[in-house]
This record gives sequence, C-alpha cells and structure tokens, in this order.
Amino acid sequence: MPVAPGKPFFVAFSRRPFWGGRMILFGPAGVPLSSPSRNSEDGVREVKRLGLDLMEVEFVRGVNMSVASAAALGKVAAENGVALTAHGPYFINLCSEEEDKVEASVKRILDTARRCHQFGGRSVTFHAAFFQKKGPEEVFECVAGQMKDILETLRSEGVTVALAPEVTGKPSQFAGIDELTRLAQAVPGLSVCIDFSHHAARLAGQENNYEGFCRALQMVKDRLGPGALRNLHMHSSGIEWTPKGEKKHHRLAESDFKWKEMVRALVDFEVGGMMVCESPAMEDDALILKAEYLKRLKAKKR
Repeated sequence: MPVAPGKPFFVAFSRRPFWGGRMILFGPAGVPLSSPSRNSEDGVREVKRLGLDLMEVEFVRGVNMSVASAAALGKVAAENGVALTAHGPYFINLCSEEEDKVEASVKRILDTARRCHQFGGRSVTFHAAFFQKKGPEEVFECVAGQMKDILETLRSEGVTVALAPEVTGKPSQFAGIDELTRLAQAVPGLSVCIDFSHHAARLAGQENNYEGFCRALQMVKDRLGPGALRNLHMHSSGIEWTPKGEKKHHRLAESDFKWKEMVRALVDFEVGGMMVCESPAMEDDALILKAEYLKRLKAKKR
C-alpha cells in the first residue's frame, strides 16, 4: 500500500495513536535478542509479544533497507500497534574537514529519514558531529546550517518525520543538552533526542541523580516549550563512564546509572514520547523501565 507524503503507515492501519500525549512508550534499540530471526518484521512481532510498545530500527551500519521492505515493515508495525523510530549510521560528521565526508553524512541522514517515513516511523536520531579541531560555536553554526538544509530537502519531498540529534556520551562529540536545545531553538522544526545515560556519562556522573534529570527536562521545557516534553525521543541504558565520558553500555542492574531517579523525573514532568533502551539486554531492561514507569504513574494518580 503506497503512503502519501506525510501520511505514515500507522495512520492507515492503526486505530490508536502511537505518539504524544502523557504516556511513554518503551522498546528496544533494534530487533529484540529473543526474536526468532533478525528480520525487522519478526522483531516487531516479538516486541508485541513481549508487551513492549516500540522498536528503533537501527541503521547504524548503513541504510540498507529497500522501499518494499520498509513498506512491509510499516504494515506489520501498524497491525501490531508497535511504534517505530530510526537511528542513523554512526558514520556521520556534518562538520568534517573533508567535504566528501560531509556530503556522505548528509546523504545518510536523508536516507534514514526517507526510510523512516516510508515505514511509518515518527522520529530519526543520529550523532551529528565531532568537534575535532573546531571550536564549539563553529561546530554549532555548522550543524545548524546543515540541519536547516536537510529539513528543507525532506519537507520538499513530503517527508514529515522528526529529526532529533542525540545527546552524545563524550565531550569530544556534538552535543550535550544545552547545545542541542539551543540548536532546536535556532532551527525551526528540529527536535532533540535526550539520551539520559549519555547525559550522565558526558558529565562524568555529575548530573546522574533526580535533580540532574529534572534540570535536563526543565531546560527542554523552558527552551522548546511544554509540547516538546509530550513528544520526546529518548534513550537510556546502564552505562559506565570515565572522566572523558562514556566508556561502555551495561545492563541497568550492573551500572551506576540512576535509572529509577530518571523514571521518577519523567513521571513528575509528565513526559510523553518514546524511550528506547540500548542496554546489552535491551528488551529485558526495556520491560524493567516500563514496569517502574507504570508503577510510579499509578502511584502519582492516587
């Protein structure tokens, strides 16, 4: 079934909305490990069987999905009531010194967004740039310019997915929550992806607590408006860090990441959107996060 520009598959096939409101959807970063195959369609069915709500399609090694495969995936996702997001390739640097690498990076973001639109996904995230020898403001202006051009291209094609650059885990990478929220202010139509584990690691644990998570959410609310918290693309996992930032992802139970305090902050700020779990036991930890969230949500409503 063809999809008209701006008309994701879930509009055609699903009776319930996937996105927005005051609820968070939870799911794994990629096909669940328990899936009978590594096929994305089987992954969606497994997400449904597990009692999870979403799956992030991982294009981290390249956008190798055909248009026909995207159409089939979108149909299965809508029929199963599973929301989809996408993660762009790791090989993206919008501010590289080499022009061919910049052009390739732009193409990777465009291709990820096009496929995401074709399978009815709502949001695309990616790591935008590295600082290398450039100063923070130079990189900021560079990324802002590229984002404006990319969004203009996508909108001219009728591609309506959100572009949400991700909070990265190392200070050598662009960018933290401060820079990303300023970027979204500077580029109309741009969103953000808050990776709370990366946020904790990037600051070597300084904001790894309830107050720190609240400060992050308050910054999003103050700069991008309350609506941004109703449609927030998010990541989390257990994580290990050094003074230089992110070192390794871990299971929630094997990490110092204060995930329960993160969930508490999300409930207190009435955040809605999608939480993608990137831990090594991604579906297990996604279920743990969802259970904690529902428990706190129920307690808050009493």
